[in-house]
Amino acid sequence: MSAATSAATPTVPVRPVGLGRVLRSEWVKLWSLRSTYWTIALTLLAMLMLAVLMAFAAGAVASDGSFAPEEVGLDGLTVLGTAYGMAQLVIAVLGVLVVTGEYSTGMIRSSLTAVPTRLPVLAAKAVLVALVSFVVGVVGIALAYVLTMPMLADAGGAADLGDPDTLRMFWGTGLYLAAVGLFGLAIGTLVRHSAGAIAVVVGILLILPTVLQLAMNGLDWLRDIYPYLPTAAGDRIITAGGSTEAMSGMPGMPELLDPWVGYGVFLGYVAVALLAAAVLLRRRDA
Repeated sequence: MSAATSAATPTVPVRPVGLGRVLRSEWVKLWSLRSTYWTIALTLLAMLMLAVLMAFAAGAVASDGSFAPEEVGLDGLTVLGTAYGMAQLVIAVLGVLVVTGEYSTGMIRSSLTAVPTRLPVLAAKAVLVALVSFVVGVVGIALAYVLTMPMLADAGGAADLGDPDTLRMFWGTGLYLAAVGLFGLAIGTLVRHSAGAIAVVVGILLILPTVLQLAMNGLDWLRDIYPYLPTAAGDRIITAGGSTEAMSGMPGMPELLDPWVGYGVFLGYVAVALLAAAVLLRRRDA
């Protein structure tokens, strides 16, 4: 009887869950959320609005005739360099929600049960967040360039696409936003609560540099620290050159890092945060 029962029982092949299958699963989850579409749309809108506002200001300065646009830091390169300002906040929130959304719904238990080693889940989320953030950043800066080009006709024209600084700004915007998204993902994995993780990310990326800028007058040690803050270092890949370099040479202003050195420092912060997230993801209960 037992032999007959055993023979009638179908055997189900069990295949190990590899990174490719985890990536497909995370891809489906990412695009099944409305928040993904909203954050991408808001990122592009924020980039376009800031660039248009700066281009409008550059046109107004040019029509006034009192100053040349480049004298007040409103040339075509600077206009493009402002596009990422609010976009970094939205991308950071996207990185946070990719993981905290699963903790809030309890889906994270299913994900970690299906992948007992856990780390492929974090790796797959990191790959997708970085890819989406990079593409959105490059597309956003390209749209901002096209949209502001006619507005800058009287203000010295749009940024020269043959200029290495302009090309670096295009790719650098994508690279910077990819790193911001990964940082948000790491903080979300560490905190596991949407509101708390967003508060931490905003505090580190936006509030901390502002506070130090206000407090560093007369304090040399704060001035020495400022260039190594995450955003002060990371956004050098976008903003280096032009009026930014001139400002860094002004009395009382800190000496900023070179573009790739600064981005490397920011990637160091991201790597440490992701490493801590990986360790705690392995050790903590879901």
